[in-house]
Amino acid sequence: MDNKNEINIIGPIEKVKPTLVVPKKYAGGLPALSSSFHHLRKEMNLGSCSKTLFKLNQFNGIDCPGCAWPDPDDDRSGLGEYCENGVKAISEEATSKRIGADFFKKHSIKELSNWSDYELGKSGRLTEPLILKAGASHYESISWKEAIKKISTKLKSLENPNDAVFYTSGRTSNEAAFLYQLFVRNYGTNNLPDCSNMCHESSGVGLSETVGIGKGSVRLEDFYVSDLIIVMGQNPGTNHPRMLSALQKAKKSGAKIVNINPLEEVGLDTFKHPQKIGDILGKGTKLSNLHLPVIINGDVALLKAIMVLLLEKETNDPRSTFDHDFINEHTDFYEEFIGDLEQYNFDELCRLSGLETTQVIELAEMIHASKKIIICWAMGLTQHKNGVSNIKEIVNLLLLKGSIGKPGAGTCPVRGHSNVQGDRTMGIWEKPKPHFLNKLKDNFGFQPPLKNGYNVVEAIDAMHNKKVKVFFAMGGNFLSASPDTELTGKALQTCDLTVQVSTKLNRSHVITGKEAIILPCLGRTELDKRVSGTGFLSVENSMGIVHATQGSLEPASQELKSEPDIVIALAKETLNNPSIDWESFRLDYNNIRDAIEATIPGFENYNVRVLNEGGFYLPNGAREGKFTTHNGNAKFSVNPLPDLGRKDGEFIMMTIRSHDQFNTTIYGMDDRYRGILNGRRVVMMNESDIQDLGFKERDLVDLISEYDDVKRVAPSFMIVKYKIPKTCIATYFPEANVLIPYNKYADKSHTPISKSVIVKLKRSDSL
Repeated sequence: MDNKNEINIIGPIEKVKPTLVVPKKYAGGLPALSSSFHHLRKEMNLGSCSKTLFKLNQFNGIDCPGCAWPDPDDDRSGLGEYCENGVKAISEEATSKRIGADFFKKHSIKELSNWSDYELGKSGRLTEPLILKAGASHYESISWKEAIKKISTKLKSLENPNDAVFYTSGRTSNEAAFLYQLFVRNYGTNNLPDCSNMCHESSGVGLSETVGIGKGSVRLEDFYVSDLIIVMGQNPGTNHPRMLSALQKAKKSGAKIVNINPLEEVGLDTFKHPQKIGDILGKGTKLSNLHLPVIINGDVALLKAIMVLLLEKETNDPRSTFDHDFINEHTDFYEEFIGDLEQYNFDELCRLSGLETTQVIELAEMIHASKKIIICWAMGLTQHKNGVSNIKEIVNLLLLKGSIGKPGAGTCPVRGHSNVQGDRTMGIWEKPKPHFLNKLKDNFGFQPPLKNGYNVVEAIDAMHNKKVKVFFAMGGNFLSASPDTELTGKALQTCDLTVQVSTKLNRSHVITGKEAIILPCLGRTELDKRVSGTGFLSVENSMGIVHATQGSLEPASQELKSEPDIVIALAKETLNNPSIDWESFRLDYNNIRDAIEATIPGFENYNVRVLNEGGFYLPNGAREGKFTTHNGNAKFSVNPLPDLGRKDGEFIMMTIRSHDQFNTTIYGMDDRYRGILNGRRVVMMNESDIQDLGFKERDLVDLISEYDDVKRVAPSFMIVKYKIPKTCIATYFPEANVLIPYNKYADKSHTPISKSVIVKLKRSDSL
């Protein structure tokens, strides 16, 4: 193959500066419809559109492969229970473009490494198994039998099963995820890193330690009876657009909505429902009652400042603010928490949050007057060194108000991928619980490994130190999703074999081990034809509802296999355990669900309940006010203020998505809500900071981070003047991921610090 040094790990640098226009004043409306039809027209024919869109997120229809926002339990829009970004996800997957061996004959790996992530993704659907042989410059065809045999032979040749890593994307179905972890553990390792490690792991840890379950406690219906909804570190208009219709309904039902985020995102300002003529032609709905532009990672300071004010009110007028009946009956460590809170100064906390005291007082008054509070959040809170503390401080506030375990109140971590929560429920975790491993042992006749496996950052470190021989990815784009792009790419290149189960081409297919195999799989939109009839799979959304998903389109190629079939084929070739009837799983997915039911609590009568309209809810103690901690009580916690160590002349950088993006998939080059078109290599800055540095808008700068004497550079970013707090900047990922050190991460959760990277700026020498 081309010398590894000639492969472009990072990808190309844009040569044309983006166009800047006035940011949008509202989300949704006619522009959302226009954008949706534009993407559909580019990728799909009329017949495919009608077969997918009217079944998308319908009862027993196709679960959107985008975000994990829940569908209504009752009526669903017959016109379309989907959003603009859902349409983009569907059109991307159901595209009419195809690529196979002929495509790879024309394009070498060296050439493809110089394509952008956008260009790679727009190439088309993968149609056949492919192999990049050692020393070769191009992928070529390989049969399924040969591919599975080659992977199996390599796995069986390893001295230690821990020399292999098995990554999982949040797109993977419950059935595939359960079989995948069963195969991996029977093979002999817990090396099961997944995308949760990089996004909501901090949520899982923080919630588990305080309320006993690492999932949110609210249902969709709770939004419509809530007094106050606080959205922190989240941009629903781009990342979870269907959430806007729920917020609109909540607002019309009387809820107040507060938006806490460094950027004033249009999606939480005004929303025009694109399926309602009155909204489209009218002014839309003003969603946010209050926007607090907290500095990046100033959330703990803000929450403490609020609670200091609430404590003052409670001290002056006992039982006027705190729910002491709830606190006394259902919580521990209240006195320790209050004792710590009393040490803080309100004015100093406001300064550290970057907010005016009047702004904090306004929010505190709203919380004081509310009995039913929901707090939502996403990666703006989790991707910091203190990500777990951020979540625990949210829980502290809710516990003070007794706002958890009752209608209209609770925790709401909003997951970013359609089944990332389900994958964890199915056992995709590097730190499995003993009771789960014991169930595997009892049901499947083998002793699962007891030693914890690698999470994402540990897997990168192990590959970088040449401790991993095989990297297997069940979906996703590991390289572009991970921190420290250049180091991660070089780490992958140390492997003997890298394998990707995929629907489309991405950067992880061109930055490979010594050999690489691509296994093309069915997408959510496609029919899965089984011996027992057309098969359906199941997923779990952000609010713990398990429901069916079934495609409606003919597969992009007859060579495609389902993810469960791929796992089954590999297991049959690799393992020697007669206690696991892999063939029965292949013949009928119902048998997989029976195995899940026998192993994981909450899945009783799985095959029947999953076909109910809307599926079924999994048990959730926090939702019911029955906390599954060691003694049944929720826990107050003492959390220190973060210290990022930013010095004069340095900035705190957060990575964000554009509106034409879902995770690492780039649908287009526009971010119309923010007014940035035809480009992605931008840095959003406060106008005063731009002037202080002697720059002006549209100048090109290099971004530089330095941790542990390692200098990382992202060259040639165009400055964009934006409403963002001073000393804070925002850039898109994956372009800025090169700046994120892989070995700097959240305490306990190991989530990379993608939202609080310390950087410097210098004028770029790039053309």
